[in-house]
Amino acid sequence: MQQLNVNEQFPQDWIRMFTHLANLFFEQSKIGTETVDEATINIRFFEQFEEKSPSISAQLQWNGQRHTAQFAEDALETDEKELLRQKKRMYSHVLLEVLEQATGMVQEWGILTGIRPTKLYHMYRQEGKSVEEALALLRNRHRVSARKSDLIAQIADVQLNALPDLYSLKREVSIYIGIPFCPTKCAYCTFPAYAIHRKNGRVENFLDGLHEEMRVIGDWLKEHDIRITTIYFGGGTPTSIEADEMDALYQTMVDSFPHMEQVREVTVEAGRPDTITIPKLEVLKKWGIDRISVNPQSYTDETLKAIGRHHSVQETIDKYWLSREQGMRNINMDLIIGLPNEGLAEFEHSLAETEKMQPESLTIHTLSFKRASEMTRNKDKYQVADRKTVGQMMKRGEEWAKDNGYIPYYLYRQKNILGNLENVGYSKPGEESLYNILIMEEAQTIIGLGCGASSKFMDPATGKLTQFHNPKEPAAYILGFEDAIDRKIAYLDGLFPSAESIK
Repeated sequence: MQQLNVNEQFPQDWIRMFTHLANLFFEQSKIGTETVDEATINIRFFEQFEEKSPSISAQLQWNGQRHTAQFAEDALETDEKELLRQKKRMYSHVLLEVLEQATGMVQEWGILTGIRPTKLYHMYRQEGKSVEEALALLRNRHRVSARKSDLIAQIADVQLNALPDLYSLKREVSIYIGIPFCPTKCAYCTFPAYAIHRKNGRVENFLDGLHEEMRVIGDWLKEHDIRITTIYFGGGTPTSIEADEMDALYQTMVDSFPHMEQVREVTVEAGRPDTITIPKLEVLKKWGIDRISVNPQSYTDETLKAIGRHHSVQETIDKYWLSREQGMRNINMDLIIGLPNEGLAEFEHSLAETEKMQPESLTIHTLSFKRASEMTRNKDKYQVADRKTVGQMMKRGEEWAKDNGYIPYYLYRQKNILGNLENVGYSKPGEESLYNILIMEEAQTIIGLGCGASSKFMDPATGKLTQFHNPKEPAAYILGFEDAIDRKIAYLDGLFPSAESIK
């Protein structure tokens, strides 16, 4: 635990901001106003807020060394909230700079600690900024490195090529359908995922509720003539349920949702290879669904065992080729860098195995210690790669993707992510997941159905987002799905009023 002492009392939201930045440099940090011991980092901030040219400076003392930084920019707004936002950003600038000086570490993502850097770039472009102006803002206003800024701009170009109407889809919606079951729960996972079993009718009762949710929301969408852009079956692992149960869900989807012939993409995660069977693949093919995920995470059997995945590397390979033989045209695979006991050599092996298969898309995730995961609760049990090694692995993934004809098309970040890195989705040109773009850029309303599903309701006029979460546990979902339906419809009524209500 690294103690940092600041020279005045700040509001709690400021303390959180400072803590997020400090945690980029130290595994854990605590912000206070008193020197605890000689290892405490002491920081003093100084303001000079002239009307048109405010500036902030910081002085850091630690280990007998003094470091200073100053940042100034023109006052951008007269609105009080915007001025406060600018002030907090300026404080972040100088804090980050003195911490970089003191530790010798450079943060390529600058002061950005949120998960959607590309959304910020899209916002600047929609405001009328040129590419050069948007890049300059990322670099100067947010301290993002030239390398990461260029990556963001490249991804945004790919997204706009895949979805030329990305900025004008606010009056359509996408649907996320959460199936909360998996063969086992991975050690790094915090998704609503429960080991599937057939006791007490839990699976069957959950599915009954999900069918009803799909029907009622589908009826509302039909009544309001709302089009669906994409549909995504996630989880958990949607292919954990039986083939006939999958078939029934897709029947309800087609019967309930409007304009299904115009839906641009339907994806079903089949991420756990141990759930993939010929009957299930035949059901997918029956309904014209040919975009799935087959996720190895690693091509080292010892790693799979350590993280709680009860399938072998060979099973991943076999199920990939089985899916191909059964007509799956667009297959995504995931790899995670920084898994326990894995370094650059193991990651190179995973890339070499992936190269033999050439999936249409590959997402390279960086391991994140999520608060409620088994891995976070028992950190001492899991030895993971250091910052330098995960950085090398990420760079190697970038090189491999380019060499194999993949382009980056979406990016997101997480708190407590190794090396302060990112997760990047790569695809062959034209094979991008439209849903991944829409959810990451928060470009439209996403209606979440099923256990633990998160809905994000976007006001088409203002872009304001409101979140709503379905119950996470199957038992709670079974008891509460009807109330969840009512609440979602209330949100939708406010965003998409019918013609009659407008009169």
